[in-house]
Amino acid sequence: MDSLWRRLSGRRRDSRVESRRGRLRACAACALLLTATGYAESWKLQYFYDQDRETLVINDLKCPTARRCIATGSIESEKGSGKPTAVVTADAGAHWALVPLKEQPVSLYMLDDSTGWYVSPKNLWKTIEGGRSWGKAGKLPQGILRVWFLDASHGFAVGARKTVLETVDGGAEWKPVPAAGEPKTREDHTVYSWIEFVDGRNGMISGFSRPPRRDDGSDLPDWVNAEKATHRREWPTVSITMDTHDGGKSWTATTASLFGQISRVHLSPTGIGLGLIGFSSNFEWPSEVFRVNWKTGKSARVFRDHNRRITDVAVVSDKLAYLAGTEIPGKLQQTPIPGKLKMYKSTDLENWTEMEADYRANAASALLAAPDANNLYVATDTGMILKLQP
Repeated sequence: MDSLWRRLSGRRRDSRVESRRGRLRACAACALLLTATGYAESWKLQYFYDQDRETLVINDLKCPTARRCIATGSIESEKGSGKPTAVVTADAGAHWALVPLKEQPVSLYMLDDSTGWYVSPKNLWKTIEGGRSWGKAGKLPQGILRVWFLDASHGFAVGARKTVLETVDGGAEWKPVPAAGEPKTREDHTVYSWIEFVDGRNGMISGFSRPPRRDDGSDLPDWVNAEKATHRREWPTVSITMDTHDGGKSWTATTASLFGQISRVHLSPTGIGLGLIGFSSNFEWPSEVFRVNWKTGKSARVFRDHNRRITDVAVVSDKLAYLAGTEIPGKLQQTPIPGKLKMYKSTDLENWTEMEADYRANAASALLAAPDANNLYVATDTGMILKLQP
C-alpha cells in the first residue's frame, strides 16, 4: 500500500507542507475518480402513496421497458380491509396512476409493454393495455404463486402442493407438468416458488420441501415469540430445481439438502447470474447471495451481512448487478417492522458497493426491476417506488 501511494503521489517531498498539498491533490483526484465510476448514483423517490391511515403494500414490480412500469399490491387501512391495486407509469416514472383491481394480486408477469398477467388466489388476470385495465384469463388452482409466459399463449405456473402447470391457450386451461412430481418429497410440504426463462428455450424452476415445525408448542410467528425464535436451530430443507433446455417440452428435476430457501434466481443470457437464499429468524445470517454459472454448475457466495436482509437481486449483464434489501431494525431477522432501504451495486458480480438511497425509504421487503442498464427501479412494501439516477 505504501509503495502504491508513493507511485500515485509522485516523488517524495522534503517539506511537510508540500507533502500535505500532495495528499490533498491525490484525495481530490480520488473524489473525481469515484464520481466518474458511478458512485455518485443514488436511488431517488419517484412515487409514494402517502395517505392518512392507509398504506400501499407493494408485492411485485415489473418494468418491461424503460418507460413502462407496473407495481401490484393492496391498499391497507387501519381497519384491516384491503383494496387490490396496481400503480402504473408510461413515461419512465414521471407520472404514476392508481388502477383498481378486482382481486388481490399475488404476483405479476409482463411479456412486453402491453401484455401481462397477474395471479390472484383463484384466477389469472390479463392486460393488453400495459396494466391500465384487466380481464379474467382463466381459473387457477389454489396455491399458485407465479406464472411465466414464453409468448401470448404458452406459459407455466408454479405453486404449492408440488404444482407446476402448463398452458398453451393463454391461461384458459392448464395441465400438470409430470416432472414436478418426481422429487421424493411430500406433496403437502413441497412448494415451487420461482420460475424464470433466460430465453425461449432455457428455463429454471426452483422450490423447496420443508415440514412445519412445532418444536416450541406455539403457533405464534417468530416476531411475536421472539425469545424462543432466537434460540431455535435452523433446519435444512430439501431444495428442488427443475431445468429445461427445449422451451418446457421436457424438464429435469434435482434435489439437494440446503439450509435456507432459494427465493430468487436471475440469470443473464449467457447463464451467469445471482441466486438469493433467505433464512429464518434464528440463523446467523438473514440472507446470502451467490454468483452462479448455469452452464458449468459452479457457484460461490458473494454477499452476506449480519445486519442486511437482501430481498431481491437484478442482473443487468455478466458484470453488472444490483441488490435490494433492508437494514435489520433489531435482533430478530424476520420481522414486519420496516428497516432502512439498503441498495448495492457490483461491476463484477463479486464485490459490492453500498449506494445512496432516499433517506425516507424504508421497508420490510424491496423489489427490483431492471429493463436495461440505464433504467432501474426499486419498490418497497411501504408504498414507495425509487429510480436510480446520476
